[in-house]
Amino acid sequence: MSEYNFQEIEKKWQAYWEQNQIFNAKVDPKKPKFYSLDMFPYPSGAGLHVGHPLGYIASDIVSRFKRLQGYNVLHPMGYDSFGLPAEQYAIQTGQHPAITTEENIKRYTEQLKNIGFSFDWSKEVRTSDPSYYRWTQWIFMQLFNSYYDKSEDKAKSIHALIEKFEESGNSKVHAVCDENPTLFSADEWKTFPERIQQEILLQYRLTFLAETTVNWCAALGTVLSNDEVKDGFSERGGHPVERKKMMQWSMRITAYAERLLVGLDTLDWTDPIKEMQRNWIGKSIGAEMVFQIKGHDKEIKVFTTRVDTIFGVTYLALAPEHELVNELLTPAEKENASAYIEGAKNRSERDRMSDVKTISGAFTGSYAINPFNGEEIQIWIADYVLAGYGTGAVMAVPAHDERDFNFAKHFGLEIRQVIDGSMENGSFPGKGGLIINSGILSGLWMKDAMVKAIEFLEEKKIGKGKIQYRMRDAIFTRQRYWGEPLPVYFKEGLPYLIEEKDLPLVLPEVDKYLPTEDGEPPLARAAHWTYKTAEGEFPLEKSTMPGWAGSSWYFFRYMDAKNENKFVDPEISKYWGAVDLYIGGAEHATGHLLYSRFWTKFLFDIGAVGIEEPFQKMINQGMIQGRSNFVYRIKGSNTYVSLGLIDQYETSAIHVDVNIVHNDQLDIEKFKTWRPDLAGATFILEDGKYFCGAEVEKMSKSKYNVVNPDDIIERYGADTLRLYEMFLGPLEQFKPWNTNGIDGVSKFLKKLWRLFQDKQGDFGVSEEPATQEELKTLHKTIKKTQEDLDNYSFNTSVSSFMICVNELSALKCNKREILTPLVILLSPYAPHIAEELWSLLGQENSITHASFPVFQKEFLVENNHEYPVSINGKMRAKLPLPLNLSKEQIEKIALENETVLKWMEGKSPKKVIVVVGKIINIVL
Repeated sequence: MSEYNFQEIEKKWQAYWEQNQIFNAKVDPKKPKFYSLDMFPYPSGAGLHVGHPLGYIASDIVSRFKRLQGYNVLHPMGYDSFGLPAEQYAIQTGQHPAITTEENIKRYTEQLKNIGFSFDWSKEVRTSDPSYYRWTQWIFMQLFNSYYDKSEDKAKSIHALIEKFEESGNSKVHAVCDENPTLFSADEWKTFPERIQQEILLQYRLTFLAETTVNWCAALGTVLSNDEVKDGFSERGGHPVERKKMMQWSMRITAYAERLLVGLDTLDWTDPIKEMQRNWIGKSIGAEMVFQIKGHDKEIKVFTTRVDTIFGVTYLALAPEHELVNELLTPAEKENASAYIEGAKNRSERDRMSDVKTISGAFTGSYAINPFNGEEIQIWIADYVLAGYGTGAVMAVPAHDERDFNFAKHFGLEIRQVIDGSMENGSFPGKGGLIINSGILSGLWMKDAMVKAIEFLEEKKIGKGKIQYRMRDAIFTRQRYWGEPLPVYFKEGLPYLIEEKDLPLVLPEVDKYLPTEDGEPPLARAAHWTYKTAEGEFPLEKSTMPGWAGSSWYFFRYMDAKNENKFVDPEISKYWGAVDLYIGGAEHATGHLLYSRFWTKFLFDIGAVGIEEPFQKMINQGMIQGRSNFVYRIKGSNTYVSLGLIDQYETSAIHVDVNIVHNDQLDIEKFKTWRPDLAGATFILEDGKYFCGAEVEKMSKSKYNVVNPDDIIERYGADTLRLYEMFLGPLEQFKPWNTNGIDGVSKFLKKLWRLFQDKQGDFGVSEEPATQEELKTLHKTIKKTQEDLDNYSFNTSVSSFMICVNELSALKCNKREILTPLVILLSPYAPHIAEELWSLLGQENSITHASFPVFQKEFLVENNHEYPVSINGKMRAKLPLPLNLSKEQIEKIALENETVLKWMEGKSPKKVIVVVGKIINIVL
C-alpha cells in the first residue's frame, strides 16, 4: 500500500462516478425521496473561489448521507446563465454572449467536478438554452391567460372571466385587477370592438402592460431593479440612474400577497428570512380615504393604518412622483418645488427608505381639506413618501409619528397631540390610548375610534376600511439583449401571444448588443423581428424577461430536464415534490424566493404541479471571508520590510497575492515576478525570511486575497478542501479563510490512511474482534455524526472524526470491524478517500450503496469508574472499580489499598463516605 496519493485517487473515483452514472436519479416509488438543491450559480468569467463551494459542500454531504440512509436522492446542478455581465462583455468585445457564457459554464463545470460533488449532471439546466426558456415563455403565456379570482382565492383561466363578462358584465366580478377598472354590462361587452375588449382584459391578466415608474440607466440602456441601484448609480459600472415612467410588463404578484404571508408559517426557514419576507410584503390593516383639494376638482387618496388620529393631521405629504404634484404647484412655489422634485425622484426607493437622517421637502402652495372637520392643511412634497407604497400620499400626524414629527419640526409645521399621555421627545408614539382633541372621536379608545372613523368614511362615501400591502407588482421586462424573448406580438398597439407551437421564440442575431440610436432595446436591431399570422405580419416585443424569470421555476425542470412535451411530467413532479433542503445566500430573501413562491402557487392553481411551496427547508450559508496579506514598502523606495521590523521605518502597507504567501511567509522570488515593477525589489528580512501582515476582509480580486479551489485541490486534494471548509465553523456563520490552517486537515487524512497499513506499510486490516474500548470510540463517533447531520451541524463532525482517528491510532487499531463503518461515516465528507479505502476493504460496489452505521448505545455504557479517594479532604489515590460493587465492597477495597494505607499512616478512620459511581472520602 503506497502513501496517500490524493491526485490519483480523486481522478480515479470522479471518472468512476461519471462512467457509471452513480448519482443519476430516477423515480423509484419503493424508496423515500430526498430533494437536495443549491441556488444555482451565474457563471462569471472569474470562475469559483473557495468561498463559492461552501453551501455546495454542505448540500453534498447531506445528499450522500441521505443515500446511505436509503433515500432516493435528487441532487442536481445547472446555471442561471442569462445576465447583464455577459451582455456588457459582449458590448465591449462584440463577442456573442452565448460564447462567453458557454466558456464560463465549461470552466465552472470542470471546477465543480474536481471537488467531487454528487450532482446528477444528466439533469443539468441552463436558463439561456432555448430548450429551457421555451418553458419559461410557456409559463409567461399561462400567466397572461389567467386572472385571480378572489372568490375562489386562486388563479383561473381568462376564458372563465370572459364567460362572466358575457353573462353579466363585470359589476359582480370579484377579481384582482387595476384600480378603477372599466365598468360595463354583458350587452356592452358583446358590442365592444376587439381592441376595447383586449384593453379591458389587460386590467385583469396576471401579467400585463402598464406605465410604471422604473430605474432607467441610459448608459446601460435598460431598466434596473432596486437591487441593481446604489445611491442613484448603477451597481455595475457606476452609471447615473433616473426614475422615469415607461410602459413595462408586470407580474401581478400582489394577487398572492396574503397566500405568500400565510405560507411562511408552513416553512422550516430561519426567522430572520421569514421576517424579511413579511416586511417586504408589508401587510397593513387600515382605511383608505380621500382629501379634497382647495380650488381643484381633483382629490388626493390616502391609505392610513391610524385613521383614529385624523384630527392630528397638520399636512399632507406626496411622493415626488405623485401624478398630481405638477398640477398642485402654485406660481410662487413652482421653481423651488420643481428643483426639489427633479433631485428627489431620481433617488432609489431603497436610499429614501434607509436615509432617515436627511430631512427634505418642498411646499406645493396648495391646500387639502380634512373631511372630518373641514380644516385646510398644507400639501407638501417629501421624498420619504414612496410612490410605490400605498397611494403615494401620507396624511401626516407629527405628534404621533417619528418621521412626520421630524419633518414638521424641521419646517416649522404644527404638531397637534390627539392621543392622551405624556409626549416623549416631543413625539408620543401613540400605539394605544384615549383619543383627545378629536371632535366626534374624543373620549374613545384607539380601537373604538378607528371603527367609528371608518363608519364615518363609509357613511359619507369618502373612504372605506382596507387591507394594504407594501409589495408592488413585479416589473417583468428589461431593455436588454441577453434574456428570454417575450412570446408576444403587437397588433394595433395591443399585446397578443404567439402560438404555442412556435415556442421557443429564439433570440435573433443583432449587429450590436446596444440600444438603437433612438433608444429602442437591442432586439429592435434584429432584421424581421416580426410574427406572421393569418391577419398579417406584426412586430414582436423588443424587451426581454428579467434575470429572475428562469430562476423562478428551475427546481421543477431538474426533475424532468429532457421532457420535450411538458415543463415537468405531473407524475414525476408528484414524486419529487418540494425541495427538502435548499441552500443559498440570504441576499435572495426578497427577490428570488418571493418570485419562486409566487410562480409555484400559480402553477399549483392551474394544476401544473402538486405543491404550493417550493422549498420546505432552507439554510443560508455564511460568507467565507478572505484573509489578506500585506508587504510593507519603505516610502519612496522599492524596499520591503518584514512585519516584525516595520516600527523602525516609515512604511506603507500594500496588498500582496495570498497565493505567493505560505504561513504568512512571502515567497520572495515569486513576489519579484508577480509584477514587472517588483523585479528589482530589495528586502529587509527577519532571520532570513520575510513575514507578511494579515487582515480579514471580503474576498476580492482587488485585495489579491482570492483563493482558487483548483490551487488548493492540486496541493492538498478535494477531500481536504471539503473537510476544511466544513471545519472552519458553523455553516450559517461568516468565517475567514486561512490557508495556513489547512495543513491539520491534510495530516488527518494521511493519519486515517495509515490506519489501514500493517507494520510493513502494506494494506492490511485485522479480522480480530474489536475490543470494548475500540467499539466505544467507533459508536460515540457514529452517534455524534448522526446527530450533527440531522441538525446540519457539519463542523463538529469533522472534529469528532479527528478525535476518533487519534484514539484508534493510540489503540493501534486496524480491525475491519471498526474501520469498515468508519469509512462509511466519513464518506459524505471525504468521498474520494472513502471510496478507495472501501475498495481496498474488498467491497465491489461504490460506497454510496452502503448503509449508514447503526449506533448501539450499549457500547457507550461505562462498566467501570475511577474513584478519587480523599483523605481528610485531600485527594490521595484513584481506584478503578466496577460500577456494580456495593458501598461495603468499595469501602473494603479502599481500606486495603496500599496507597491508601500509606497515607492513613496506621490511623483508624473515623468515617468512610462512599458515593457509588462518584467518590470515596475517608476522615481520620
